[in-house]
Amino acid sequence: MAESAVTFLLEKLAPLFENELQSLRGGGEEIVYVRGELERIRAFLRVADTLEERDEEVKVWVKQIRDVARIRNISDGHRRLSQKFCVAEQGSSSTSTGWQDRREDALLLDMTDLVGIEERKSKLVDWLVNGRSGREVVSLAGMGGLGKTTLAKQVYDDAEVKKHFSVHAWITVSRSYKMEELLKDIVQQLFAAERKPVPKNLESRNSSQLKSKIKEVLQKRRYLIVLDDVWHVNEWDAVKYALPTNNCGSRVMLTTRNADLAFTSRIESEGKVYNLEPLLPEESWTLFCRKTFRGNSCPHHLEDICKNILRKCEGLPLAIVAISGVLAAKDKRRIDEWEMVIFPEDHLIEHMKLIRLWVAEGFVEAKNGKELEDVAEDYFNELLNRSLLQVAETASDGRVKTCRPHDLLREIIISKSRDQNFAVIAKDQNATWPDKIRRLSIHYTVRNVQLNRCVSQLRSLFMFGVVEKSPLRTLFPNGFRLLHVLDLQGAPIKMFPVQVMNLYYLRYLSLKETKVSRVPSYIGKLQHLETLNLKHTYVTELPDEILKLQRLRHLLVYRYKFESYAHFHSKNGFKALEKIGQLQSLQKLCFVQANHGNGNIMIELGKLTKLRRLGVVKLRREDGKSLCSSIENLRNLRALSLLSVEEDEILDLEHLFSPPPLLQRLYLTGRLETLPHWIPNLESLVRVHLKWSRLNLPNLVHLELLQVYEGDTLCFKVGGFKKLKLLGIDKFDELRCVEVEVGALPRVEKLSIQRCKLLEKAPLGIEHLTKLKVLEFFDMPQELIKTLLSDEQGGDYWRVAHIPEVYSTYWRDGGWEVYSLESFNDSSRPSPVIRSQELHTRWK
Repeated sequence: MAESAVTFLLEKLAPLFENELQSLRGGGEEIVYVRGELERIRAFLRVADTLEERDEEVKVWVKQIRDVARIRNISDGHRRLSQKFCVAEQGSSSTSTGWQDRREDALLLDMTDLVGIEERKSKLVDWLVNGRSGREVVSLAGMGGLGKTTLAKQVYDDAEVKKHFSVHAWITVSRSYKMEELLKDIVQQLFAAERKPVPKNLESRNSSQLKSKIKEVLQKRRYLIVLDDVWHVNEWDAVKYALPTNNCGSRVMLTTRNADLAFTSRIESEGKVYNLEPLLPEESWTLFCRKTFRGNSCPHHLEDICKNILRKCEGLPLAIVAISGVLAAKDKRRIDEWEMVIFPEDHLIEHMKLIRLWVAEGFVEAKNGKELEDVAEDYFNELLNRSLLQVAETASDGRVKTCRPHDLLREIIISKSRDQNFAVIAKDQNATWPDKIRRLSIHYTVRNVQLNRCVSQLRSLFMFGVVEKSPLRTLFPNGFRLLHVLDLQGAPIKMFPVQVMNLYYLRYLSLKETKVSRVPSYIGKLQHLETLNLKHTYVTELPDEILKLQRLRHLLVYRYKFESYAHFHSKNGFKALEKIGQLQSLQKLCFVQANHGNGNIMIELGKLTKLRRLGVVKLRREDGKSLCSSIENLRNLRALSLLSVEEDEILDLEHLFSPPPLLQRLYLTGRLETLPHWIPNLESLVRVHLKWSRLNLPNLVHLELLQVYEGDTLCFKVGGFKKLKLLGIDKFDELRCVEVEVGALPRVEKLSIQRCKLLEKAPLGIEHLTKLKVLEFFDMPQELIKTLLSDEQGGDYWRVAHIPEVYSTYWRDGGWEVYSLESFNDSSRPSPVIRSQELHTRWK
């Protein structure tokens, strides 16, 4: 934390170093000296964080860094402490040979300390080196923190495994992976393992060329490829076609938290899944004592406390080791130190809010020309991968919506925040506050806020659940001019806080869920503002002065009518500014009302080329052409939400010929004459919502639906799709029941149901589809198939008895295997009637 503070200071001084050095008379040498001192201090701080827990002098000096003490005092302390601990100027991690940090000793887990690892390792090694000659996929599945990667690495490095396979590669898959980068990584590792130079022009090769190169290297080899931390099926899909399905006994090992992915890979390759379970209570206790008490037994007077702590770890080895690292340094004679560990907290943290706060606080370091939000996303994913954050809620497309730290980790965070004066939580009246406060979080009541000079240097202010109507000027009569973050979500305020006009350095302002209805013109003074969150307020228009905010990245102004969510007019935005195109830094803009102004609003939107999310409401048919033209300019767009002004108003989107290539989520609310022709061209699209579309498709004969519905029941009504002959339903993750009304889908001849993991029965009413000739299931649970067998008592065979061909198809060992319904009657292990590298021709 202290190192990041110095890094931040260096970044802020960079313009002075580079641009103003020549103009400073007599000050050039001092500027160079200051920069050098800061660089050396930052180098020392790379190891100081591990030293401060054990040495009071280091702790005091690091605290001075955080408080931005005078540079001479800091540099003197740096020299003295560098000599004391023999730390090299360039930031070497070496320390005095006599140094030993018990926290680090606990965190650096020896493989032999993992409870039960030998038995698990032995089984996985056996799966890899024995078995069929065809390529198999072995999946190691389980929640974060169970030690999947640790176990997989032990197996990968095993001598028998190394000897058995002639080619090896270990690939770590990040949550924000790119297919080409993943494939390049495999190529580089394969050539490095053979000590051969990497092929020329590797960086310029596309995914097809990279897959061909990988196949070329592996075609006649017995290989082992490990894909560590695979999150989604599409990540596995991006790689599997590059790995040849030879008969050399090759293996692919996946580590994943996604049970569906593990199931799918097993079905495809007749592979195996090893489900890693949390440790048993006695195993957890053994590991805890080994790491906390260095192999000794737990002192009797601490047993109850330690068992309470251990219950919070829920059998996760990583959580046990992490908390052991904290407890290992505590005084075992002082029971009060141990009792302070447990403070349960269930507050969920919004993913995107956390990203924006990190950026506003200056915690995010610019890197490789990437947007700060992208760098922050990398930080976030790293915390998830290390299980320091837990996913609480996800969207249907896999995006993380909310997260939370583990209960025990939260206590570690609170403890470190208190020690380092990082933040203060105002919830206890008698709490002792430090002399200086940088961040203040007020919980439930303002009565616990101590009005004194310690808040004069406040950088961030948050309120949670405050109900009193005390104005900010009462809380902080002297103001807080240095504030960067002001989050008043849910606060009982009706007026825009007048104190905001003096917050020149403010970067993040949230009045979400307040009763504020008007934004004053002095908002234009906030030249550093990056986020303005007015969601679920009563604001419906913004002053023109907001156009002065050239650093504004996120402008969120809309309100839902929750009591009538299913109503067409349930979402309200704000009147668009006629020159909104001047806000060139905007990445997120929701929701602009299109039915105001002189008609140039749609053209203005096309100037916001950095937009990643755009929401427009109250669209008229005549807006269509200019809107489509503008959307074509928004090449960075990931999410697009469009709503027409009335139910009968046409959303005209037929003039869009080059849609944004990165578009992932599309929400269309309003009448559509036809389904937009450009939707099939969106390769990145994962989510489509169509509401009130009233599509009239009387001549439609072929309809395939992929992940377009989130409900648990899908019903086909009488009167729709009168000429439809082929219907495909794919990956409706929540679908449990399909119903077909009598008289619906009168001409359907072929029905395909794919990857609907919760669907347990054949469609109700399928017996009424008299024209149905082919019913095929793709990668569906065999439990569903068995309900259709003729000898299954109480089953649904009578529903499908009239259908000439009923098949179940699976992807296995690089080919499609098609099983007839009759083959399931004959054997517990049915044989495929067709095997092909391509999808069965009847579905082309």
